[in-house]
Amino acid sequence: MRSGFSVNENFAHDLDREDPLSCFRERFYLPENTVYMDGNSLGLLSIDAEQSLLKILDEWKTLGIKGWLEGKTPWFYLAEEIGAKTSGLVGALPDELILTGTTTVNIHSLISSLYQPKGNKTKIIADELDFPSDIYALKGQIKLKGYDPDKELVLVSSKDGRTLDEQNIVKQMTDDVALVFLPSVLYRSGQLLDMEYLTAEAHKRDIIIGFDCCHSAGAIPHEFSRWDIDFAVFCSYKYLNGGPGCAAFLYLNKRHFDREPLLAGWFGSKKDKQFDMSLEFDHAHHAGGWQISSPGILGSSTMEGAVNIINEAGIQNIREKSMKMTSYMIFLIQELLTGNPYCFEIGSPLNPEKRSGHVALEHKTEALRINEALKARGVVPDFRKPDIIRIAPIALYNTYYEIWSVVQHLKDIIDNKEYENFGSEGRQVL
Repeated sequence: MRSGFSVNENFAHDLDREDPLSCFRERFYLPENTVYMDGNSLGLLSIDAEQSLLKILDEWKTLGIKGWLEGKTPWFYLAEEIGAKTSGLVGALPDELILTGTTTVNIHSLISSLYQPKGNKTKIIADELDFPSDIYALKGQIKLKGYDPDKELVLVSSKDGRTLDEQNIVKQMTDDVALVFLPSVLYRSGQLLDMEYLTAEAHKRDIIIGFDCCHSAGAIPHEFSRWDIDFAVFCSYKYLNGGPGCAAFLYLNKRHFDREPLLAGWFGSKKDKQFDMSLEFDHAHHAGGWQISSPGILGSSTMEGAVNIINEAGIQNIREKSMKMTSYMIFLIQELLTGNPYCFEIGSPLNPEKRSGHVALEHKTEALRINEALKARGVVPDFRKPDIIRIAPIALYNTYYEIWSVVQHLKDIIDNKEYENFGSEGRQVL
């Protein structure tokens, strides 16, 4: 035994008995006969979130249009209320965070206003390991400003194809850079970037900086306001457990409140002016000013309960358990699955402080077919090309014994060559 862990089955049960967050598992709907390890793509439904949705449905049924102002949480203010309720998870001021739109729409909304190329200061820094949607949005915004993304978009390279070097990112922050937009966590490897350091270095050079926090919000405490980051976006359906396609979040530092939202829409108006129907846009001077369309109330309704359960558990407690869970999984893999004939590798940082909530398990030759074999055994991970099986033990509803069992499944799949029963094309994966 090393790192305080053991490969023994009873040890997993001991960890579960000692787990102070174990009581939250019973408040989630767990798919039957399934070990669900894909909460980094879609979190599970909680009873709390279900009750929030049913409350809104009942208000629609009984109040009709009056729900906009007479609902228990009036729909007209729902986006602001959920933003304020969620703000503590990311260290934002209540009026710096709003529940609105989708992640990519929010990227467009913010960058259209914050990316203002002038003189030689025209470039945007991103990275070559980023989620493609972010890059599409950046290229589109550069074109809308009349520039060539082949010249103005700088993609920081990775030396190992897994991680980024923060110091190398800073070296790219030259005098011609106007804006930096990076993920808080690399979606393949799970590397957690040092957002505070990168923000400080960008501001030394008069560069605006923002982050896509889809793979960290709800799993990792952040301090957006204290770190002084300029803007951020994140979805709500991964670690926040808001449900498929649930509305996303937009963060804007208060010093930018007086900027003009260029992708303007009527729900960004000052609340007391919104129904004046003036053709002059008088936007709210807080994050809500960057709302575009009327919010999807049903699509947002789960978030009240979903955030309540996270706040109740405590984001710091969630982070501590998450680090312990991923460390335990890495220990088991290193002890049992790295040598022949298993040949698995860990693609995530080994330092838990540098790692988010999932483990990137690599297999150079058979990752896709092993992933399919896991699913056939009732384990739900996900696959990322070319050779990564992402496994995410979620602090609120997964157990240490489930982690132990997943590793045993992997061992059996190799021992029995079960992966050979599956084709190399695979099914559609998310």
